[in-house]
Amino acid sequence: MRYFFTATLVVASLAGHVYGHRQVAPSSTEGPAGYRRKSLGFGPEHPHAVFHSTPYQVAPSGFTPQDASMDPFEVARIFLDDVLSVKQADSSSYLIRKDSYTDKNTGVTHVYVRQLVNGLEVNDGDININIKDGVVLSYGNSFFNGVPPAPFVNPEISTVRDPRQESCELLSLSLANLQRTSFVDSEQVIMGSAPHSSAAIHELQHMLESNCALFDLGDHMNAEDIADFRPALLKFMATATPNEQLARDIVKDFNSHMDSIRVTPVSHFSPGDHVQVAAFEADSVPDAVSPVKAKLAYIQVPNKAGDNTELHLVWKFEVEMQDNWYEAAVSASAPHKIISVVDWASDYAIAPIPKQPEVTPASYNVFKWGVNDPECGNRTIEKENIDSLASPVGWHALPYANDPSFKGAKPSKEFYRNTSTTWGNNVFAQENWEGQNAYISNYRPEAGKDKAFHFTYNPKKTEKPDAMDEAQSYINATVAQLFYTTNKVHDFFYRYGFDEVSGNFQQFNFGRGGAQNDAVIANAQDGSGFNNANFMTPPDGQNGRMRMYLWNTALPYRDGDLEAGIVIHELAHGLSTRLTGGPANSGCLGWGESGGMGEGWGDFLATTIRSKKTYSDYAMGSWAANRENGIRNYPYSTDESINPSTYKTLDKPGYWGVHAIGEVWAQMLWLVEQKLIEKHGFTEELFPPAPSEDGTVPHGDFYRTDKKGVLVPKHGNSLLVQLVINGMKLQKCRPDFFDARDAIIQADQVLTGGENFCLLWEGFAARGLGEDADVVNKTPWGGGIRTNGYSTPVVCGGTGKKPKHIVA
Repeated sequence: MRYFFTATLVVASLAGHVYGHRQVAPSSTEGPAGYRRKSLGFGPEHPHAVFHSTPYQVAPSGFTPQDASMDPFEVARIFLDDVLSVKQADSSSYLIRKDSYTDKNTGVTHVYVRQLVNGLEVNDGDININIKDGVVLSYGNSFFNGVPPAPFVNPEISTVRDPRQESCELLSLSLANLQRTSFVDSEQVIMGSAPHSSAAIHELQHMLESNCALFDLGDHMNAEDIADFRPALLKFMATATPNEQLARDIVKDFNSHMDSIRVTPVSHFSPGDHVQVAAFEADSVPDAVSPVKAKLAYIQVPNKAGDNTELHLVWKFEVEMQDNWYEAAVSASAPHKIISVVDWASDYAIAPIPKQPEVTPASYNVFKWGVNDPECGNRTIEKENIDSLASPVGWHALPYANDPSFKGAKPSKEFYRNTSTTWGNNVFAQENWEGQNAYISNYRPEAGKDKAFHFTYNPKKTEKPDAMDEAQSYINATVAQLFYTTNKVHDFFYRYGFDEVSGNFQQFNFGRGGAQNDAVIANAQDGSGFNNANFMTPPDGQNGRMRMYLWNTALPYRDGDLEAGIVIHELAHGLSTRLTGGPANSGCLGWGESGGMGEGWGDFLATTIRSKKTYSDYAMGSWAANRENGIRNYPYSTDESINPSTYKTLDKPGYWGVHAIGEVWAQMLWLVEQKLIEKHGFTEELFPPAPSEDGTVPHGDFYRTDKKGVLVPKHGNSLLVQLVINGMKLQKCRPDFFDARDAIIQADQVLTGGENFCLLWEGFAARGLGEDADVVNKTPWGGGIRTNGYSTPVVCGGTGKKPKHIVA
């Protein structure tokens, strides 16, 4: 049964949240003055969206496998003609996006397709097709399949659902249920993070305040011309800004704020060279830190029955703020209606290659790769990773032309600039005590001509007023550690397939494809908060931004930069966001199960990287948080008495947030990994072997090859890392648990011929994600009623039982 409050009740429940905001109790993510990062995230459900990963599903009507030698993009066009033959109206077309690519190891070509209607993009009309040897292995499809509207005409508001209202109603209902059942004594709750705890209530209150304040702005400030996007943008900024006074000022002096916005047309062809879309940049937008990008697009909104969608004309904005980077869709005809918001910030022709510079490896006094935090080991002297594949010029060199800090004329005949600080092709690492967006002139350690980053880390216990000064006293060691860990993660992800064409983060791409000038901006001891971390992932070609905070959970303060698991978790947001739906689409993991899995992949990778041959349970963030069981509800464990999470757990109060959803997903992956380790063994060296000078990769004890020379990790832990990353490339935009599970199983089919088919099914089924797992009344934000399924396919000795509403 679905529950809805009226919009009036929702607004009434939020009275005072912007006008006379009531502060919630302090939480672990608040900054020095009680500041809490605000983040919006909601959007429509797509009832018709599918992900098909079996042959009988992939042959819609007349498509048959093509010759293995056929260009995979031609295969894609033939397949699209088949899939869309009876669904494509005259005013509807598509384009194959430029960020499509072929995976060098698996040979799978990942083709990303965007729908066009009346010459405009359908922002959530996506098809991703995975092709190898003329065969379509799988595909996802969320194309609009109804009757396209006339140009510049929107459906009546009364005929479609309101995604934001439904999101607010669900949050309000969840909060009411939590408050009604909040009877557990907080002293008896381990970690203070159980679903009924006061911390969960405060978190839900914060989500409700962030997403639902100013819900009733109304349409009295609409533009007279649909082509004027300023009212829509201003109303979004009033909703998005964490500055309550600014929100009041925008509403009070709406016209003056609107008049101050400077609009400039942008002349370019987007999203393809043959489709010209009117695009603009807006300067002097309140609370934006860079010009806002704006263009018209369509977005799909479910009809009242919820069985199909209608197209809604929107202004699509890209808004960079101090603590957020939003992709927002606001109705063009009713600018008070925000349809969809994704926050790219997540908490926690071949050019000739220039001659490579002579590289003297740097050295670092750090907690080495695999040592999670200061309680897990001592610092040692480690060498820079000179990897001819992942970092061919090392970590401290980048082209003059791609260096945003370089001013003036470069030396003649010089291409690369060598640095002796924490600045290179993959990462720009520095302090950010002021908590602002500027970074180029921020402090970073200088190691001299020997590039010996050997700095002291010996924090002393002080009184709390002096704790910040003490933490800042070892900033050289902190920034060096963050630079080292971030570069290691870059190289690690690269060697498992997150390379230039798939959207990784590099200033220079060495002529290998993909968009460049997007190294990670890594801020240490960020002054905008405590006890957290976050990562912003814009589309390929724009810098990712990571902010690591101090944790005031102990004296001396604990520095999140020194807990590798937190850094790995944050960088994994960049990995999963760029790989899911293609490098140019950062809107695929915005909320609900999709957003939750973004958190879960980070926990899984961080836990796998720190794990040892002798099995142990692991908690996330335990050192920084100064809590034995960490910051999640449960440690990751094979023991159900320690971690009881199942698919059905997502129905419990308190599991509406992406972090709680992510815990369940990470726990499932942890169990799957243990099953693969039982079969294939465990490797202590999770990092692939260094390539030879010619770029070939020695097999050693790490890889085996199949008949076609594809590299397959030998051991269970390294194999699942590979399957998870390959699965991200296969799955559709906005995946749910079923889609991601099926993509991992298909990744094994592609990589190994399916030799782990039954093991993978058994691992997922062990925690309720078997073949007969089900969800009804699903919502984009994680709502619905789930049923655990423990069945595996018949070939695995299971029943082959399917969900009741699925007909094989």
